[in-house]
Amino acid sequence: MAKSRGDFTDILVRRQILSPDQLEEAKGLQQATGVKLQDALTKLEYATMDQIMTAIAEFHGLQFIDLTDVTIPAAVVELVPESVARENVVLPLAQENGALKIIMSDPSDFDTVQKLQFILNKDIQPVLAPREQIIEAINRHYGQSETESVDSMLAEFTDTAIDFTETESTSSASFEESDAPVVKLCNLIIQEAVSLRASDIHIEPFADRVRIRYRIDGILVERDSPPRRLLAPMLSRLKIMGNIDIAEKRRPQDGRIKMSIGGKHFDLRVSLLPTNMGQSCVMRILDRASIQVSIKDLGFAEDDYRRFQTIIKRPNGIFLVTGPTGSGKTTTLYAALNELNRPDRKIITAEDPVEYYLPGVNQVEVKHKIGLDFARIIRAMLRQAPNIILVGEIRDRETAEIAVQASLTGHLVFSTLHTNDAPSAITRLIDIGVQPFLVASSVIAIMAQRLVRIVCPKCKASDEPSSAELKASGLTADQIKNATFMRGRGCGHCNHTGYRGRKGIFEMMRLNSTIREMTFKRAPTQTIRRQARLLGMRTLLEDGLNKALTGITTLDEVLSSCHHDSSL
Repeated sequence: MAKSRGDFTDILVRRQILSPDQLEEAKGLQQATGVKLQDALTKLEYATMDQIMTAIAEFHGLQFIDLTDVTIPAAVVELVPESVARENVVLPLAQENGALKIIMSDPSDFDTVQKLQFILNKDIQPVLAPREQIIEAINRHYGQSETESVDSMLAEFTDTAIDFTETESTSSASFEESDAPVVKLCNLIIQEAVSLRASDIHIEPFADRVRIRYRIDGILVERDSPPRRLLAPMLSRLKIMGNIDIAEKRRPQDGRIKMSIGGKHFDLRVSLLPTNMGQSCVMRILDRASIQVSIKDLGFAEDDYRRFQTIIKRPNGIFLVTGPTGSGKTTTLYAALNELNRPDRKIITAEDPVEYYLPGVNQVEVKHKIGLDFARIIRAMLRQAPNIILVGEIRDRETAEIAVQASLTGHLVFSTLHTNDAPSAITRLIDIGVQPFLVASSVIAIMAQRLVRIVCPKCKASDEPSSAELKASGLTADQIKNATFMRGRGCGHCNHTGYRGRKGIFEMMRLNSTIREMTFKRAPTQTIRRQARLLGMRTLLEDGLNKALTGITTLDEVLSSCHHDSSL
């Protein structure tokens, strides 16, 4: 095996993708960490996974395939059971002359080949593809049958009229049996939500049914409804997974579920609320990998990106990010912390609750029950001599004043505020009760943001927005003439919505001497906004329209998240 590894790297060296020195460095990393050589090469960014897989395929004399646009016939997919495909990360490609072509990522894994030959009773012919692509293709091809399995399980429950009311009072051990139908159903719902890239799962009780919805790219999508009598056992199961008291049904409850799905770790934040029809449950899916976003991926225009970089490198001051709930404020601030997270800097955060765990950052969770609120945490933080402080949210005068004092004593403070745009954040701080001269001297910049869905890259086509949309956007005739409007037609890649993924639109306001003076004099928001625009601030709408004009998103998506203000 070691020899074959050496040989595939020979091909990379021959093609001048790798230099011998880089190969030695990757081998050193491989010995130090115990990862596979191909993983070491991608981690060091000396070669892409595609280049490595092509070289491995050439060395072994195997076919290499790019799975992104490949659709495998259902008859072939059925030859390998879903459990076998998921467990071994393999996928059938085609059946030729009695042999079955199986897509896999490691050709030297003879054990898997032998195991598959034994299970499927067929000759196996390996075909190579990157592991991530195989996992995505498994979700794509078995995804349908996976949703069917949720449906068939619901059908199974509906057919067999078991009285589930008893199950609730039984001991929790009965739920731990992984083959119990309710356990399977709960796991399938979570797995399906993850495979559809959902951010939340909503389980809501009504008089005659339980409604299950997933929030995908900010939009709620309804799934089939389980019968009403399944509510109690489903909630009990989820409570057990999240270490929540299953006997309590009258008070709001919170918990956390840790799960591993497809080799990735997910945290689910569970919130239960008693309604007049029973408890309603919302699970927030937090993908630990998704928070490792770089600032480049947030969606900044070039000039805003440069501004953002200079602001977060400042030694002291307050940087505020504003916007409604779910507008990506936390992600933006975490991206900034990721960039600043170096061994020579001490970073402390106060959050309510801690959503994502950041390695190398001291994170403190607010606990109101014991009086551990933002203000108290920040006071204690300052005695820990940090360089950078993140305050989850400024809600009251006390928190705001301590954050201001921290920034004036040489700390860089990041925080969020609930206002609609950047200029109104100044007025909001003064309304809370912070003295205008303190706001003027401490705040270095305020950034408002929203999230808009991105047109699906697989099915996008040019588009003509309606005259009503063009009028509402306030675009000039010249801008419309030079625009390349795009819209997704809807395909399997985007779940037939025409959109896949989201990016931010931003309004970045830096405070200069003029704006500081206006703040000091308690100037109204409108006056501050006009001044900021004279200094080159783009409003949320303008940034959104720029993204729509270049075909990144659509006009109606931008207009649904921010409106045209005629007073500007």
